[in-house]
Amino acid sequence: MSSPVSNIREPLITGHKSYHDITEDLVSPTERTPSAGWIIGFALSVLTLLFGVFCILWTIWHGIGTWDLNRTVNWGWDITNFVWWIGIGHAGTLISAILLLFRQKWRTGVNRAAEAMTIFAVMCAGLFPLIHMGRIWMAMFIFPYPNTRGPLWPNFNSPLLWDVFAISTYFTVSLLFWYTGLVPDFATVRDRAKGFRRKVYNFLSFGWTGSAKHWQRWESLSLVLAGIATPLVLSVHTIVSFDFATSVIPGWHTTIFPPYFVAGAIFSGFAMVLTLMLVVRKILKLEDYITIGHIESMNKVILVTGTIVGVAYLTELFISWYSGYVYEQFAFFNRAMGPYYWSYFGMMFCNVISPQFFWSKKIRRNLWWTFFLSIVINIGMWFERFVIIATTLARDYIPSSWSYYSPTWVEIGIYLGTFGLFFTLFLIFTRVAPVVAIAEVKSILKTAGDQYTGPNAIHGHGHDHSAHTHGEELETVSAVSSVSETTDEGTVVEREIVVPPHTGSEDDLKKIEGIGPKIERALKDRGIRSFQALSGMSVEDLQYILDTSEGNFTGNSPESWAQQANLAAEGRWAELKELQDRLDGGKF
Repeated sequence: MSSPVSNIREPLITGHKSYHDITEDLVSPTERTPSAGWIIGFALSVLTLLFGVFCILWTIWHGIGTWDLNRTVNWGWDITNFVWWIGIGHAGTLISAILLLFRQKWRTGVNRAAEAMTIFAVMCAGLFPLIHMGRIWMAMFIFPYPNTRGPLWPNFNSPLLWDVFAISTYFTVSLLFWYTGLVPDFATVRDRAKGFRRKVYNFLSFGWTGSAKHWQRWESLSLVLAGIATPLVLSVHTIVSFDFATSVIPGWHTTIFPPYFVAGAIFSGFAMVLTLMLVVRKILKLEDYITIGHIESMNKVILVTGTIVGVAYLTELFISWYSGYVYEQFAFFNRAMGPYYWSYFGMMFCNVISPQFFWSKKIRRNLWWTFFLSIVINIGMWFERFVIIATTLARDYIPSSWSYYSPTWVEIGIYLGTFGLFFTLFLIFTRVAPVVAIAEVKSILKTAGDQYTGPNAIHGHGHDHSAHTHGEELETVSAVSSVSETTDEGTVVEREIVVPPHTGSEDDLKKIEGIGPKIERALKDRGIRSFQALSGMSVEDLQYILDTSEGNFTGNSPESWAQQANLAAEGRWAELKELQDRLDGGKF
């Protein structure tokens, strides 16, 4: 039985879409010839990536001396950009995992692109620690494996090694989560494709048929991965913060870093999702699926996490004063009044003041304001990482060793190259996979489409038109299929499917083996809402419903459904269990 939905709730799918419209709108961008804008963007991204590769090779050939690092500032743009990219990658898993567990329907419009953004951002972040080693071919030494090098073994007490495990685990789970969601959509693309393209998507979809067992396993796997990914959202940036918090350097040695870093990562991640999705929404004409309601919900998350970050900044200042520790006080005085004052005040404006504009509903729902502020927030979060790293290291305990750090063209080039990598991968993604999750959008159409809810609703929800008083007999329901049949004489005949009279409330038809959520929805749309009604249906009529409903049900056979439904309607559950043990996916 569908859950009640308030008619005043803002719809998440506009344009009075049907299931077929959703498939057409979301698959067609992968089938069309690339537009001129896509080609220009891809060319610029590849050129930027090639320049970044040149700068990386320059670094490897000439050494880390090509960067402006020194004995005082031994972490610069490399670790700053590493932490920034890891933060960018946090929103995808939060949208996918945590909002899935909380059953937030607005995630369906943005989760696919956010998950892709997570994976690409982590790939960009992973480059910096490898390059920072100086001798990138020695990267194997960071992994603990049996060797003949005597006592040489990774230091498990180092948070830098914890980073390796945390980020690799995060990347693996995020990749699995992303690909799991893509499988049914790859099958949809496969069913529309021809030739070699069809073979490729058939391989990518793992032979998906849309059977009840496939959907059941898919939903179970999604929930398991969501459960695994949820603690990763909190743990990964916590471990990244340990790179600083476990040291004894004033300005770093503080217990507030873990929650502060996690909130900042979600803050910057959502801002980057908005930056990308507002552009993709316009170019791919996805305004009906990424609505103003989606954007406002994301802006609310940015407002909350931005406020948390602002409180963390003020807490740091208060504790440095309250501690009475002169070196800690100087670290924060130096950030605000030292040579890097411009980055500190830029950080405070971008991260503390700018999100407060989202208290206004008009600004939260304004696309241009949202786009501008999302870019401002991303700049501010980069400033935050730079302030934490560069300003803290530039002036340490000994004034004679104080230094001023500024990046060289090589460091800037590598950073730009990661943008080239990110956008190259993202643009390829928009060409090979639906940017919005088709299956998940279809799953909320009847509860979040504008023809079912909101001021422009023209249909009631399933629970409305099936309501009846207790003990009354439901009236006979008949439905005419939208697909007509043509006889040999050329006349068109509309086939009527009459549902037998039945009493009682709606039943959970998924208890019948062979019926999954989509088939249950198709049956209830035709008026078959109880075991009693289903038990009176013929196999031919049930097969006709499957053949004319939206979806691929070629692997489903309704031959046993009426017999199972009869046992369920009479409460003979033990006999039903014995029958289902002899069935295979509802088939004899």
